[in-house]
Amino acid sequence: MIESNIPEESYSGPANLSPIPLSIGSPVIRPEDKNKIKANAVEAMNHYANQEILLLKRQADLIMTQVREIESRLKISEHIYQSDFRFTPVVNQVYHLYEKDDHYKLSIIGKNEWGRSKPLGKYIATVKLLGDHSWDVIERAEKGSFE
Repeated sequence: MIESNIPEESYSGPANLSPIPLSIGSPVIRPEDKNKIKANAVEAMNHYANQEILLLKRQADLIMTQVREIESRLKISEHIYQSDFRFTPVVNQVYHLYEKDDHYKLSIIGKNEWGRSKPLGKYIATVKLLGDHSWDVIERAEKGSFE
């Protein structure tokens, strides 16, 4: 029986592809730490996933803000269309909403334009008729009205 003097860690292929050092002058080849590679990959994955989640949350917040604005416009629009006015509102024109005895009145006269005559009631808001026939609040008399 012939004994082999070849150590267990031997390589017989091309030197540039060797997984182990072939001479004393060869660079040290250390096995890769697979746990470290996995930990780095998981950390990077979590970092980028959290960035995407944060971006989506910001977009959701923006959408919810837009939903609340539309709901607010609908609410004031309902009040305005139930109010008294003796003219046909024109798109993109500014009007003023007043309240007297639990009834709303829409006027073309602003809160500071009444002169000697008395206003229609308590000033509520300055509004503008939009193209979709909803109303945009330009100015409110007090915070919380129509919200």
